[in-house]
Amino acid sequence: MRARPALLLVAAALLLPAATKPELVPDVSAREVQIRYSFTGAQLLLFGAILYPDGRIPERPAEVVVVLRGPDQPILLREKQKVAGLIWMNADSSRFRSAPSFYSVASSKPIRSLVDDRTASIYELGLRNLQLSPGGGVLPEKNRRFEAGLLDLRRREGLFAENPHGVEISGGVLYRAAISIPSQVPVGTYTAETFLIDRGRVLAAATRDVHIGKSGFERYIALVARRHAFVYGVAAVLLSLGLGWAAAALFRRRS
Repeated sequence: MRARPALLLVAAALLLPAATKPELVPDVSAREVQIRYSFTGAQLLLFGAILYPDGRIPERPAEVVVVLRGPDQPILLREKQKVAGLIWMNADSSRFRSAPSFYSVASSKPIRSLVDDRTASIYELGLRNLQLSPGGGVLPEKNRRFEAGLLDLRRREGLFAENPHGVEISGGVLYRAAISIPSQVPVGTYTAETFLIDRGRVLAAATRDVHIGKSGFERYIALVARRHAFVYGVAAVLLSLGLGWAAAALFRRRS
């Protein structure tokens, strides 16, 4: 009979650490984003609540980082140089085996002030901590140059973004962040990640999936191009020739 209370105490001790950790309850404003011919971009709201043990909010509430990441894809990046001061030509290239097609991060404070470089690299928090997986046999200097070029290119396209004050926390419990989705965003399944950080440690993490896809006529064209590539290619060539002939005929009539 005395052994049973002892077992209960041991079980309670094992469960105690998990009960003292805060939890995240995240959500997104839309689980699916449809791209139509009139699509000019959208804003996705990532929001949720922080559940502290016993409902007690600490004097120093935890900070929040949210990341919206698109599907990974291989990328071939070419570097151009001007020859003889007149013509731009491909001078060098580098292949990345895997890089996110879209990456946007927002945080309640700058990431450098929340975690150290090692933790930021483990969770890939921030553009400078992305694991881009360059191709084999690339020299370190060349790799750094092309990584910087890829980040700069994706920033200008609106596909990579970082907002160090993009997360609002209300009452130490509710948080929200708005992520801008550009019109040329790639389709696929995206991952919305939320990280709860306190004193340099990631206390909790949670994910939600968001699907971005084409609909209407754009979806039909994409399906035809994928399922009937040869027919799609022939149709595209014939359409181009037809438009060229029509433009030439119209020009001859006006002249």
